[in-house]
Amino acid sequence: AKGCSSPWMARRCAAALGVRGARRPCIWSAAGLALRSAFVSSNQLVLGQLATDAKSNEITAIPKLLAMLELTGATVTIDAMGCQREIAQQITGQKADYILAVKDNQPTLHEKVKGLLDEAILDGFEGLAHGYVEKTEQGHGRIENRRVWVSTDLVKSLDAELLSLWPELASVAVVESTRQDLADLGGQVSVERRYFISSHDHTDAELFARAIRAHWGIENQLHWRLDVSMNEDQCRLRTGCGAENFSRLRRIAMNKLKRWEIRKENGKVRKTSLRLKQKACGWSHKFLIEALLA
Repeated sequence: AKGCSSPWMARRCAAALGVRGARRPCIWSAAGLALRSAFVSSNQLVLGQLATDAKSNEITAIPKLLAMLELTGATVTIDAMGCQREIAQQITGQKADYILAVKDNQPTLHEKVKGLLDEAILDGFEGLAHGYVEKTEQGHGRIENRRVWVSTDLVKSLDAELLSLWPELASVAVVESTRQDLADLGGQVSVERRYFISSHDHTDAELFARAIRAHWGIENQLHWRLDVSMNEDQCRLRTGCGAENFSRLRRIAMNKLKRWEIRKENGKVRKTSLRLKQKACGWSHKFLIEALLA
């Protein structure tokens, strides 16, 4: 609830918390139901959700969603749509830090940050305080290399007027992703750079890499599970607040199932899928009670 300052909520918001949107089909609306969810990546729990009827209203939904949460000590990541001065102000006002993606919806800021970081990479960040981390992962039929640079010194190169517009802006970062299909190692390699601003006043590239990666992991940890395990995309509720209410119930159920551990006779935790946990609750009243109390 708004103003909640419970130790339980604070502990779960202490890690990176991502705010992302998803658009769910609704029979009665051509635009569909747009949902904004607050998701704690370290615990894989949904802490809050708001629905809007139109894309243009999602920016106004984000502050309301953030206001529902105790954010002290958290790092909040939001899609480029949430890169707004008022939202940055609210996050820092709630004693949290932000890492916001910067794209063409903030053209002046994007152009300046992109130019500074691209030039710094060419110069090897010579004479600039910065952090760097590089990671390579293989999966889904491709190999991906991610390089992350973070700098606090580059913020000083921003125009004073521009810098004054962004509350507590202390660092800028860039993530360079290089991807190649394993089936075609001699083929085309795609390279993409994404740019970010942050209130963090340090150059811990590992923290930035982890938070940014976790933000995009919401797609697999939340949306994919809702679609595959709970058939959310197949839902065809037509009247009233049915779609929104059932969407919230699914997230509550998923939170419970994620926290519930099925143990073997020797006490060890059994590795079990979300769908199998759902079936187990249908098979056994004992399992159902355990899941509800998790």
